[in-house]
Amino acid sequence: MDNLRFIRGTMEEAGVFTAVPGWGGVVMGVTALGAAALAARAPTDRLWLRTWLAEAVLASAIAGWAMLRKARAVDSPLTSGPGRKFALAFAPPIVVGALLTAALARHGLEVALPGVWLLLYGAGVVTGGAFSVRIVPVMGLCFMFLGTLALFVPTPWRDAPMALGFGVLQIAFGVVIARRHGG
Repeated sequence: MDNLRFIRGTMEEAGVFTAVPGWGGVVMGVTALGAAALAARAPTDRLWLRTWLAEAVLASAIAGWAMLRKARAVDSPLTSGPGRKFALAFAPPIVVGALLTAALARHGLEVALPGVWLLLYGAGVVTGGAFSVRIVPVMGLCFMFLGTLALFVPTPWRDAPMALGFGVLQIAFGVVIARRHGG
């Protein structure tokens, strides 16, 4: 029995994280497109920032629910070896993004946030994706490319890269993940 437990534990640690939510990503993308439309009409930088922060909270809730649902469907706990590795690799860039958001907003540098957010979300997806299916790190690289471009767009266009990344890219990759890797 001890040998079987060891073998099972080793196999769980060596597996890939398959609970990346495809359809959840699509829903996140749709809400991001809505946020982009609202943020583009925001009369102040503070209201623009609040719109995107509300979207981040909503998208996080959608992602958490969708990942939990998908993990249950494939009988793979989120705290399994691959799930834990995914979370530990994904979290640091997201935490850095939160800290930079506070610092940049405090100094009135909201103009840099779209590039920072897209780059760090992409970095999190790339690093977390190392423990997932192959398409996930590719998605992260696309976010990083778009984030690089976003650093150099004029302020009036700042919502376009956000809509393209958190909206269109999230929807497109969500559909691919859902069709190829279930839900």
